[in-house]
Amino acid sequence: MNWITNYVRPRINSIFSRREVPENLWSKCDGCGTMLFHREISDNLNVCTNCGHHMHITPRDRFLSLYDGGVFTEIAVPEPMADPLHFRDQKRYPDRMKAAQKSTGEKEAMLVATGEIGNTPVVTAAQDFSFMGGSMGMYVGNAIIAAATEAVRLGRPLILFSAAGGARMQEGILSLMQMPRTTVAVQMLKEAGLPYIVVLTHPTTGGVTASYAMLGDIQIAEPNALICFAGPRVIEQTIREKLPEGFQRAEYLLEHGMLDRVTDRRQMRDELIVIIRMLMQMPPATWGDLPAPGPDELAKPAEKSAEKPAK
Repeated sequence: MNWITNYVRPRINSIFSRREVPENLWSKCDGCGTMLFHREISDNLNVCTNCGHHMHITPRDRFLSLYDGGVFTEIAVPEPMADPLHFRDQKRYPDRMKAAQKSTGEKEAMLVATGEIGNTPVVTAAQDFSFMGGSMGMYVGNAIIAAATEAVRLGRPLILFSAAGGARMQEGILSLMQMPRTTVAVQMLKEAGLPYIVVLTHPTTGGVTASYAMLGDIQIAEPNALICFAGPRVIEQTIREKLPEGFQRAEYLLEHGMLDRVTDRRQMRDELIVIIRMLMQMPPATWGDLPAPGPDELAKPAEKSAEKPAK
């Protein structure tokens, strides 16, 4: 053994050794296949900078970009029975729940919060498709009722972001019962004269589309979002015919009168501010730090000029 073996070789190996690179630094766009840096995606609200494809975004990240300064308060949701039917397929239902909670870091498939958007108080609810496909179970029903109840109590509009594969089969008929329950919650808002705005994201399907997702006063969707009850493949197999291009996508539904707007996620916040302030009969938002001047303040300069004596 000499100094070449003890010092030089380890030094050379350390210089040219392969460094470990984190696996989540780059993501591939599902639309165009472009490799995107994770910070670039995050700064662009998970929208592809190359083709504009809207990728999945979690409710928490959505709220951070939606609320003023990213500040919001979560609303507590009553906990339902953990496993009412003792359901088991390849896994026990509680085991699936634990796996979903571990992978997403969330308690359930819906997050409810309140705060201000453009100095406008609102209540929001958003589904997380990465949590068991955003499936509608008893917790989701409780979450929508809690959001509607809080909106009525505070006199604020409710904005809901839907993303679901339908009802949660592990809860059987109890899951389907959330359709009438959430419909009653929406009716509470209408009786209180409060706006209910729905933003349909990709995908929104099944019993969610057949209930609270299509009951909004204003129906908005993100570009190219799949919105349907039964999927296009099921329909094609049933009627044995080829469906039109873009069938059940947001743009197709807008063209056929089922939506009011299709709005890019990056413009969604400004769009919602304008809509909720109009529906709440509030003055237009001021895009700056200073509050909007009132009618009395606007009249003061004219009065002063009229009182000033002519030279």
